[in-house]
Amino acid sequence: MKKLLTILFAVALGMNLSAQTNYADDWNPDADGDNSVGVSDLLALLSVFAENDADDDGIWDSQDDCVGVYDECGECNGLGPQILGIDTIIVYFDSLYAEAIDEWWVYEVGADTLLTYLCENPGCMNPTADNYDPYAIEDDNSCFWSSGTPECNYQNAITFDSYSYELVSIGEQCWFAENLLASIYANGDSILGDLTNEEWSSTVYGAMAVYGEGTATVWNGNEDEESNLAMYGRLYNWHAVNDNRGLCPTGWHVPSVQEMDLLNETLGGAPNAGISLKSSPLDTPPWDGSNTAEFSARPAGMKEEDGSYYWEGFTTTFWSASPTGYSGPVENTAFSRNIQSNFDGVSPGADWYNRGFSVRCLKDTEE
Repeated sequence: MKKLLTILFAVALGMNLSAQTNYADDWNPDADGDNSVGVSDLLALLSVFAENDADDDGIWDSQDDCVGVYDECGECNGLGPQILGIDTIIVYFDSLYAEAIDEWWVYEVGADTLLTYLCENPGCMNPTADNYDPYAIEDDNSCFWSSGTPECNYQNAITFDSYSYELVSIGEQCWFAENLLASIYANGDSILGDLTNEEWSSTVYGAMAVYGEGTATVWNGNEDEESNLAMYGRLYNWHAVNDNRGLCPTGWHVPSVQEMDLLNETLGGAPNAGISLKSSPLDTPPWDGSNTAEFSARPAGMKEEDGSYYWEGFTTTFWSASPTGYSGPVENTAFSRNIQSNFDGVSPGADWYNRGFSVRCLKDTEE
């Protein structure tokens, strides 16, 4: 009997080492409940160490990432490529020799598209772009237009958070021609929203709002949140601007105060840069600018620290990414730039982190 016990424990130990799994919590020494550890209990112990290798790949199923095989798309037991995409575009040409003028005429006579199945198919999804891909299922911001500018990498638009933003080049800079309205950071994380007045005033985290949203007092302008979102985008506190997850899409950023001032200088500086940036009376919504820069600044208003809304229809303020560095009673402030009705310039400002302002994104420049 003693010899049998030794053999059984040796076998159990060997299987334990092979499986590389700790089964200590799964074994009841008295498996048959007879208040005695006997042969039947030891046989039950062996069942605890039962393992299987169903796909015969030399890895126990309990340790195997995939019991089966990975398909070409990296999915365990997947179906393989299922997304239809363009593989090759074939263009057919013919030629004709014009003896009278001693020239060959080459002309296109047809084209064909060879399709294939892919695991994924990112591409340009804007049908107005030169490189539009009707089979793309994820926009990779590769769209370009022959009418685009080198500052904007020959793009007229960029998609972020399911919205396509028009672009404008001003000097050597490329800007969003619309206010940011994203509800996520560049990494896909959600930005805090729907905060109460108390939460808005005290939060130290990034937060967003739409003009007129919630129970806060609206001192000026339209309280229709849906139309305000479409016209003005969202208002963000500076904590969102400063979040390392990125408020703007990859390849873009919230401008520094120096970059904002460069925009002002490019447009001639004081006293008339503001009128070039503001929407005109013919734009929607109308404002009292000329919009010659095609920046299309709109009077989006602001959200105060106490949660109330002010100045929609009269003014707009844009956050910079630059903290002031001030101390004492003016600490926790960052630089901003303001454009307002009946004023043709751009006003400098320094505002508390928990105010809500508009944001414009600026394209990164290559070092």
